Amino acid sequence: MKHLIKTITCGAAIMLSSASVQAQTIGPKGETATLSSEITVSDSNAEALKNGNYTAALLWHDQSDFVNAVTAGATAEFERFGIEVVATTSAGFDAAKQRSDIETALTKKPSIILSLPLDPVTSAAAFKEAKEEDVKLVFLSNLPAGYEHGNDYTTVATDDLFQMGKQAADALAASMEEKGTVGWIYHDADYYVTNQRDNAFKTTIENDYPNISIVAEQGISDPARAEEIANAMLLRNPDLGGIYVTWAGPAEGVLAALRANGNKTTKIVTLDLSEPIALDMVRGGNVAAIVADEAYELGRTMAAAAMLDLLDQDVPPFIVAPAVTVTADNVSEGWMQSLHVEAPKSLTAK
Repeated sequence: MKHLIKTITCGAAIMLSSASVQAQTIGPKGETATLSSEITVSDSNAEALKNGNYTAALLWHDQSDFVNAVTAGATAEFERFGIEVVATTSAGFDAAKQRSDIETALTKKPSIILSLPLDPVTSAAAFKEAKEEDVKLVFLSNLPAGYEHGNDYTTVATDDLFQMGKQAADALAASMEEKGTVGWIYHDADYYVTNQRDNAFKTTIENDYPNISIVAEQGISDPARAEEIANAMLLRNPDLGGIYVTWAGPAEGVLAALRANGNKTTKIVTLDLSEPIALDMVRGGNVAAIVADEAYELGRTMAAAAMLDLLDQDVPPFIVAPAVTVTADNVSEGWMQSLHVEAPKSLTAK
């Protein structure tokens, strides 16, 4: 996934064996999800927020189209209420760099920090000073170990994980006319984000599509092994109608395997936007659909949650943003809905 290129291990992760029974997205501590559309700041609060001289720091884990969209959504929401963003950083998936970024940002006395904690244990220490200074902490997709909602952080926000997996299953089933055999390539790590997405796909196929069978299953932790895994899967199951791939990075390897085998019939669905994967899709290749989160909406929601906390209003512990299914027919609209930017010209050129 765009915001999880490297494995982030969470102590409260939902295990594969248990996640498959979930029928809705739940948080890292089992929290019930609140839809992002319910997290809004009233215009009547504008004066109080603008008079507060509040500032924000956006301390991200990496740089990507996803992060850019989250940043844009958060920045636009802050600007509505006169809150200045005084720092924006990228840790490059380096926990030590993230800790340094936090220390540097704190010299600017931000009222709010939005961030994705890279490692639960390391992050617990890294954010300790911010917590003690009563900075409003809003986290993306992960939590520092031992932090308690309401006391230590405002909320954690992420994708509607179950819906992402379900929509992937629905899209693959539609591309296969709801019959045939499927391969399932899931993320082989204990992390509640990918576990729930992957298992929602499997649960939906098993429960909703009686004429589709998952005949091959393989976990992946290193995206570089995707082509090798797909080749082995296809060798044992040459008539696979479709393959689910846990996110777009390894899906590129699976697509390479299909092309190398001259396979033009096996369909692929994956999660998170990728120009190479989408290019195959719009050209009528193996890719049937990509399911993405609304990253811009995630940023807006995180900013709104922090401002509600500044106003001493209750904020739920776990918030999810909607999922969107992107196909060749709606690639322009889907890109805009997810990232709030125009789709790459390669995907829209006639």
